[in-house]
Amino acid sequence: MPLIVAVAQPECDAFDVAANAATHAAVVHAAGARVVVFPELSLTGYELDADVVPVDHPALSPLLDACQDTGTLALAGAPVDGAGGPHIAVLAVDGVAGTVTVAYRKVHLGTSEQRRFRPAEGPAVVTVDGYRLGLAVCKDTSVPEHQARTAALGIDVYAAAMCMSADELAEQDCRGARIAKAHGVWVALASFAGPTGDGYADTAGHSTIWSPDGTAVARTGADPGTFAVATLP
Repeated sequence: MPLIVAVAQPECDAFDVAANAATHAAVVHAAGARVVVFPELSLTGYELDADVVPVDHPALSPLLDACQDTGTLALAGAPVDGAGGPHIAVLAVDGVAGTVTVAYRKVHLGTSEQRRFRPAEGPAVVTVDGYRLGLAVCKDTSVPEHQARTAALGIDVYAAAMCMSADELAEQDCRGARIAKAHGVWVALASFAGPTGDGYADTAGHSTIWSPDGTAVARTGADPGTFAVATLP
């Protein structure tokens, strides 16, 4: 059966997990997708000193409820605890299973991220209705080895959470199309829109879904509060 995927760039309130989870929930209801991919650290903003978000955080309840109402898997960004220190992560909010889990921890960290966060060791996949989604966060998408190791897991979709500046939009687009064509997979890239922390006064937005031949089949603009949807055959 086809898989309906959305890439979203919701408005974000810095550090406010409750407000952001409610905004994510509204996107889930509006998108009508089986999978919704959100940007890097979407639940806190790209605020590198934000508190970690445990999977049982009560503020996540509206998002889990929305996913259960719609049968959606939401891939949302948050800082999480780890054995060696905190990680930048992707939470899988699974409306079918009724669970929130840490699906992926970022492998390749930016310079400012390294002051607090720890890198994870390898790629990860989530399976939805028989489709295998390989996960990535921002700088991971610039590392060919990460792409190859993820693709080697037998993926159908490379789902990436991004936070890049507006002047990096061309690079963001290049990465998405290049990964799709190099590995013959769909690429769903959700990119932060609007101002956020660590000097990101103007982020790239333009969340995009590329087909395996590198064609952009669904795309937002630069403004926050939007999403794009594609049906994967």
